[in-house]
Amino acid sequence: MKVREDQPVFRDGTVDLEAWLERLESKTPIVDPEELIRACRIARTAEQETDHRANQWGEGDSSFLTGLEMVEILSDLGLDQDALIAAVLYRAVREEELELDTVKDQFGPKVANLIRGVLQMAAIHTKYRSTKASVFGQNETQGEAIRKMLVSMIDDVRVALIKLAERTCAIRAVKSSPAARRYKVAREVFDIYAPLAHRLGVGHLKWELEDLAFRYIEPQDYKKIAKLLDEKRLDRQEYIEKVEQLISNEIQQADISAQIQGRAKHIYSIWRKMKRKNISFSQVYDIRAFRILVPEVRDCYTVLGIVHSLWRHIPREFDDYIASPKPNGYRSLHTAVIGPEGKVVEIQIRTHDMHDDAELGVCAHWLYKGTDAKKAAQSRGYEEKVAWLRQVLEWHDELGGIDEMVDELGTDVTVDRIYVLTPEGHVVDLSSDATPIDFAYKVHTDVGHRCRGAKVNGRIAPLNTRLVVGDQVEILTGSEASPSRDWLNSDLGFVRSARARAKIKHWFKSQDREVNIKDGKEMLTKELRRFNINKINMVQLAEALNLHAEDDLYAAIGANDIRLMHAVHHAEEIINPPKPKEIQLRESKEQNHSGDLMIRGVGNMMTTIANCCKPVPGDAVAGYITLGRGVSIHKDDCVNLLQLRNKEQERIIDVSWGNDVSTTYPVELHIAAYDRTGLLADIMTVLANIGINVVGMQTITDKSHNSCDMRVTVEVESIDSLGRIMSLLTKVPNIADVRRVYSS
Repeated sequence: MKVREDQPVFRDGTVDLEAWLERLESKTPIVDPEELIRACRIARTAEQETDHRANQWGEGDSSFLTGLEMVEILSDLGLDQDALIAAVLYRAVREEELELDTVKDQFGPKVANLIRGVLQMAAIHTKYRSTKASVFGQNETQGEAIRKMLVSMIDDVRVALIKLAERTCAIRAVKSSPAARRYKVAREVFDIYAPLAHRLGVGHLKWELEDLAFRYIEPQDYKKIAKLLDEKRLDRQEYIEKVEQLISNEIQQADISAQIQGRAKHIYSIWRKMKRKNISFSQVYDIRAFRILVPEVRDCYTVLGIVHSLWRHIPREFDDYIASPKPNGYRSLHTAVIGPEGKVVEIQIRTHDMHDDAELGVCAHWLYKGTDAKKAAQSRGYEEKVAWLRQVLEWHDELGGIDEMVDELGTDVTVDRIYVLTPEGHVVDLSSDATPIDFAYKVHTDVGHRCRGAKVNGRIAPLNTRLVVGDQVEILTGSEASPSRDWLNSDLGFVRSARARAKIKHWFKSQDREVNIKDGKEMLTKELRRFNINKINMVQLAEALNLHAEDDLYAAIGANDIRLMHAVHHAEEIINPPKPKEIQLRESKEQNHSGDLMIRGVGNMMTTIANCCKPVPGDAVAGYITLGRGVSIHKDDCVNLLQLRNKEQERIIDVSWGNDVSTTYPVELHIAAYDRTGLLADIMTVLANIGINVVGMQTITDKSHNSCDMRVTVEVESIDSLGRIMSLLTKVPNIADVRRVYSS
C-alpha cells in the first residue's frame, strides 16, 4: 500500500510551495512552473478567504492540500500542465471557494472544461448510495451501471484521471475517520472507482484503491493476508526489480528486444484469488509477477526456454494460450517458477500484437475478467468508449501529450445507452433517446401506468423530454393507472422504447370493450374532422378494415389494434374511390410521366396544383387542361372541378400519383387559438424543428375575445406528414384546434 507523503511545511504550518515544486520537478518535468505555482496560490487564497469550514473534508484535509496531493498523483501519470492546474483548483471550485468563471478567466477554457467534466462525475457519485453488504460483489449490478454512466460522460481521458486521483486522496484521508465514514468511502471506491481504474488500465491506482477499500470493508481478512506476506510492499518491489534485471540480462544475451513489466501482487488480488479458486495462501503462485513483451511468436518460446533455464518451473502451472488460445481469442504463455530466495514468480510472455489484442480488443482483460461477455455485447458503445480512453493512455505512454491526442483521435464512438438516476441514487440504463415515460416503465410497469408528470434534476419537465447521461429522474404518479393515448402518437415523441410502447398498448387492450368503443369513436371523429372528412359511412369503413361492425372499428382503434392514420387513409379512399381507368393507367404503355403525376394521352405537359383544393399524395385527383398553364391538378371532389366537368368535360383527364413521391405539395391549415405573446414564434419553431417549409400565413386577431385565427400554408410530402404536423401544432400552448381547409 502506498505510504502517503507529507507536504513540505513552514514552522507556522503553511506549505512551502517552492520546496513542494522542487520535489515535484525532481520526479517529472513541469512545463511552466510559475503558472502552476500561481494556481496553487489562488487555491490557497480562496480557501483562506472562505468563512465557513465546508471546505474541510475527510479528517482535517483542506481542499488546497488535497489539490497538491492530486497533482503529485497525476504527475506520476505524466499528465500535462492543464490537467495539473485543474487538479490544484478542482476542490476549491467544488467547495464553492472559487468560481468556475474565475478559473476560465485566469487559466483559459481548457482548464475550466476539465474541472467542469470532473464536477459532472462528482454529481453522480454524490447521488450514489452505498449498500450495507459486508461481502464483496453484492452490489455489482449497480456498481457496473454507475461505471458505465461515468464512462459515457467522459470526452477527455484527463477528466477520468483527475477524478481517480481525487478519490485516491479521499480514501487515503479517511484513515483516522469513524468506521462508518471509512466504510462509506471504501464501498464507493471499491464499487465504482477501482474497477474504473482497472478498465482504463491505470494499474497502480487500481491496486492502491482496491487494497485501501479492502482494508476498511474486510479489515480482518486484510490483516490476515498482510501478516502472511511477512514482508512490506517496498521489499517486494525491490525483489521485483532484482528479478527483472536478471531476466533482462539473459534476454539481451539472446539478442532479443524485449519489454519487461514487473509487479508485486497486491493484498486484495491475493484474497480474491484464494476465494475464487478455494485455495490456501501457499498455493497462490503469482504474488510476484512479470509480463514480457517480444516482437515475434518464436521469441515467446525462446524467452520461455531462458526463464526455465534460470529457475525450476512449477508443474501444472504452465499454460500455452498461443498454441491453444482462450475462447475469447486471448493468447499468451503463462508459467510459474521458483525464483531467487525460493520465492514463487509468475511470468507471462506474449508479442506486442497479442498484448494489444488483450488490452484493447474484444478479449481485453477488463472485458473477460470484469464483465459478462453477453452483457458487454449489448453495450458496444461503452466498450468502444473504454477502448478509446485506454488507447489515448497507451499512446501517451509512448509519445506524450494527451491534449493533442484527444484532439487527433476525437471521440467517434457509438453512444447506444444512457444512464440516469432514480431519486434514491440507483442507476437505470435506457436507450439513447429515452424520455421520462420510458424511464417510468423501465422502473416498473405500474409506475409507468400511473405516471402523471416528471421531475428531471429537481425541476418539472415535459414527459417527452429527451434524457441525458446523469439526469436524476423522479416520476410523479397518480393513484390510478391511466396512460394517455397521446403517448402512442409517435409524432409527439413521448415514448421511444419498444418495451414502454408494448406495455401501454397492452393496458389499452385489457380495458373494458365499452371504454375502448367510447374512446375510439371520440378519437376517430376528432381525426376525421381535422382532415375535413365530414361524411363517411362508418360501417363501410369498418368493412374496408376487415371488421364486422361500427363498434368493432371503434373498439379496435380504442385498443390501438388499428392505427388512427390507417383508418383515415381508408376513409379518404372511400370518399374518393380510384376510378377503374386510373388503375389501368398504371399498367398502360401509353402513360406519360410529369414530375410525380402520371398523365394519360397528353404527352409531357407542365402540371400545377390547384389552389382551390390543394390535393396531396393519397388524395383521389383529376386533371384539367388549362390554356397556357399546362394541367391543373384538383381533388376529384373539388367543387370547381365538378363545375368544370359539367361545362368542359373534354378538358378533364384522368391522372394518378406517381410511385416515387418526393416533391412537396402546399396544404392550407386553419389554426384556432387564444392569442398570447410568442404564439406565432412557437408555431414557426415547431414547423422549423421538423423541417417543414411555410409558404404562406395570414393571421386575424380578435382583441375583444382574445382569439386568433390563422391560415398557414405548408409544404408536405404525404397525408402522414400532414397528420404529424397537425398533432404537433395541437400541443402548442393556447392552440385550440388545427384543421385542414380546401380553399383560401
